[in-house]
Amino acid sequence: MALDANDRSIAGFTMTGHSLVHWFETSIPIFLVVWLAEFDVSVALLGVVVALGYAPFGLGALPGGILADVYGTKRLVLWCLGGMSLSFLVLSIAPNIYAIAVGLMLWGVAASVYHPAGLSLISTGVEERGTVFAWHGIAGNVGIALGPFVAATLLIFLDWQLVAALLAIPGLVAVVYGLSADFDPMGAARADEEAAADERALSASELFGQSRVLFASAFALVFAIVTFEGLFYRGVLTYLPEILHGLPAMDVIELSADLRGIEPADYIYVGFLVVGMAGQYVGGKLTDRIPAERGLLAIFGVLALLALAFIPVTGMGLGPLLALCGVLGFFLFAIQPFYQNAVAVHTPSDTRGLSYGYTYLGEFGLGSASIAIGGFVLDSFALSAFFAMLTAFALIAAALSASLLAFDDRFGSSPGRAAEAGSDD
Repeated sequence: MALDANDRSIAGFTMTGHSLVHWFETSIPIFLVVWLAEFDVSVALLGVVVALGYAPFGLGALPGGILADVYGTKRLVLWCLGGMSLSFLVLSIAPNIYAIAVGLMLWGVAASVYHPAGLSLISTGVEERGTVFAWHGIAGNVGIALGPFVAATLLIFLDWQLVAALLAIPGLVAVVYGLSADFDPMGAARADEEAAADERALSASELFGQSRVLFASAFALVFAIVTFEGLFYRGVLTYLPEILHGLPAMDVIELSADLRGIEPADYIYVGFLVVGMAGQYVGGKLTDRIPAERGLLAIFGVLALLALAFIPVTGMGLGPLLALCGVLGFFLFAIQPFYQNAVAVHTPSDTRGLSYGYTYLGEFGLGSASIAIGGFVLDSFALSAFFAMLTAFALIAAALSASLLAFDDRFGSSPGRAAEAGSDD
């Protein structure tokens, strides 16, 4: 079914926001490699600094979800875009590692509101939710791929400070575009925007009450699943560029003098992210055909196997390593539409902003702990220990997904599925 005008407008707005959130997010690991040399710090210390930036990205998701329910999703997304751009301008004038930490924390605070606001907007405003989730995910992967690609390419020719400033420009342009976007954010719920916002404004007691109801339901399992997915995701995305730089397989790539300054590992990382675009699309389409719980269980099993296989494959040469990175990129992002849909399925629509707030508190807030833990593991142990840690995260998430599937089989329809069934009558 073709998207109507409201769906298309929301899709364009949220796709722009999602791509830019990840444009900024995934450029940071490229800068991490530069900062390690620039400031002569250990991987463990810089891991803590980067974790301080990524942590508010997730920790702010809960208040972001509440603010989205109270003040409206469009306003929050615009604030996010402007704030992220200004934060990268702060990074561009940072003279030391402490100023880097401040700039990253400011970015994390601004970025934190996007996912609860953007996903809440899709879930309440869009009729063809699965399709828009898929395109929304693809847009995120465009940003995920372009951010490090542009950063790595510009760093060949320019100082990192100027590169950080240049990366801020698309966010400022997007604010101008977003101000002109016109749509009904409650179109799918068939409710007036202002009336719905008034109904959703929560007092402290109501917030506590709704949170208690959410965590007394299957959403508690969804939250735990997303947290372990976040631990896996953030560990891979943060440290894969640095890991690839140090692998013997990179030594077989010989560049001419004209290409001096290019780091092949950075572009392999970009390719890994580009393959994720296909994973996002396939995963989004499959959410309309496969129950979220089954999809999560299957993909976490695959991710565990891929993490376990990483070290043996690195000894097989460049070709097998590239193939493994491609498959890992596909499944790392294919899982995201499944857990996003699991939130929509297992929560009522009037708490959707709050639900996605908790979701990204787990994904990006608690999940950022793997940056600090991973930095310590990489500094103190063999590389195999890092991938053993990732394997454990994926296996725990798979067990939780199996529990969610058993819960759903035992207790029947969840709020989201009941609402969809009712709308079909």
